Amino acid sequence: MVFLLAIYKQNYKNMYRVTKTYGHDRGYSCAFRQWSAKTHCQNIHGYSLGFKIVLESPTLDINNWVYDFGKFSFLDNWLTKTFDHTLLVAKDDPELVLLQSLDRRAAQVIVLDKISCESFAELTYNHISKKLKDVDVNVVSVEVSEHSSNSASYFGD
Repeated sequence: MVFLLAIYKQNYKNMYRVTKTYGHDRGYSCAFRQWSAKTHCQNIHGYSLGFKIVLESPTLDINNWVYDFGKFSFLDNWLTKTFDHTLLVAKDDPELVLLQSLDRRAAQVIVLDKISCESFAELTYNHISKKLKDVDVNVVSVEVSEHSSNSASYFGD
């Protein structure tokens, strides 16, 4: 038992963790479709997405915080640009040309590599990680939810 505790302590260092949440009430309302689905998800549908970001650090800043949430404007702006009143389209969607023709006429079209809450979580994780690369803060995970029943997460190394 002591041996297992020593291994646990070696692999799991002391860390502080914080969570930043952007709820469904924030209004990141976007539409998308999973064109290859064999269900009604192949049709364009929309959600007001929710985001939950978990950060960790072995140290605290001068304010005794893992990260100053007031400095998250880079994320607020990016989430708004990417997920607020947008039509998200997969680059391999067979109707890509048709859907792109709606851009600036009937929709703000954003073309992404993949469409799913899993891929939205990964995309968001990567965006935050790039912005925080020069501080002693790690992104643990990003969870994206369509509503209270469906969510997907992406975890880093």
